[in-house]
Amino acid sequence: MEVIIVGAGIGGLVTALALHRVGINARIYESVAELRPLGVGINLLPHATKVLGQLGLVDPLSEISVATRELIYLNKLGQEIWREPRGREAGYAWPQLSIHRGELQMVLLRAVRERLGDDRIRTGHHLARVEPTANDRVRATFVRRATGGTIAQEIVEETADLLVGADGIHSAVRAQLYPGEGPPKWNGILLLRATSRAPAIHSGREMVAIGYSGYRFVAYPILCRGADGVHPLINWIAEVGQDASGPFRREDWNRPGTIADVLPRYARWVFDWLDVPAVMRAADAVYEYPCVDRDPLERWTFGRITLLGDAAHPMYPMGSNGGSQAILDARALADALTQEPDIDRALAAYEAARRPATAALVHGNRREGPSEIQTIVEQRAPNGFERIESVLSQDELAEISTRYKRLAGFDQATVNAP
Repeated sequence: MEVIIVGAGIGGLVTALALHRVGINARIYESVAELRPLGVGINLLPHATKVLGQLGLVDPLSEISVATRELIYLNKLGQEIWREPRGREAGYAWPQLSIHRGELQMVLLRAVRERLGDDRIRTGHHLARVEPTANDRVRATFVRRATGGTIAQEIVEETADLLVGADGIHSAVRAQLYPGEGPPKWNGILLLRATSRAPAIHSGREMVAIGYSGYRFVAYPILCRGADGVHPLINWIAEVGQDASGPFRREDWNRPGTIADVLPRYARWVFDWLDVPAVMRAADAVYEYPCVDRDPLERWTFGRITLLGDAAHPMYPMGSNGGSQAILDARALADALTQEPDIDRALAAYEAARRPATAALVHGNRREGPSEIQTIVEQRAPNGFERIESVLSQDELAEISTRYKRLAGFDQATVNAP
């Protein structure tokens, strides 16, 4: 079997590795000419690190990440709402890893080149068209661009038994399957994202979320020591609520932003364990993009063409779960192709395993996922509280947390199962 994967992001690279593990050949075609470690931080939840562990990648990733031990939610005054252990500290067989997205991509890229060969990943190939052929195969047409003083374009045609669109929220594959879909849907929140060298938060392995929807600051370390050799490298996200009826610019992972107009919103957020304005000012570069998703699709597969990751189910970044879901897709697709001898039945099994689950998660993240507890507390106690139990009971808090883990597929029973 020959598989074409469009997109060399997290989903595309893990798919190639998962297919290779079960003896299926894949070729990856990526639009950009050079893959570089761009972006900011990302969390790999235990259900995703379980898949990466099966691919032999948890140890190299652990060397360049932080094993998150605890998640803490606080209101805008810094009062604690809820805390829970994470990863192995919570009893999972696999860790929760906080890591730089670009460094994760580079580890995956090296693994693909080592295991599949350099010729199996082709950069600078822009997908122009994908179509079925007469013999139950699929043909992909790429525009190959090479720069050297002048720009030369070459049309490249490739055929395979299956094409997987793993090319992100602006997927060219999805756009051909759904030409009238339009742009992503924006919820009115602009996200400023950056990394800063700053003093450790608590023990240095905690993730904290302060505030509420549209006025929230999230921070967690992705390296125990940053480039200065002293302070950890802290990944942070600052939410800015805006008018959702207005326009937004096309989002990506490396568009420069500015904190000048946003910093005053967080000027008073100075706690004895975290100085939010200082962390924000310490950033070398800030990136921004609108918080967007797309409506769930009724089908991902058309003949021998299917979707995966953000091309299939882009979701709001609530619950630290988007990248992890792409990794789960990769394993599900590889499993289906090995368990079903017929490709069409395999793709139907893949969709049955993943499409309803991710559709439910898209809707769950629109309700803020587990972060909804912060908005509930803000609505019920905007001036703070003496005891959180007077606002939300421990049973209510635990139920919200447990419900999201079950929805996203990283409850302990699921993850720790063989």
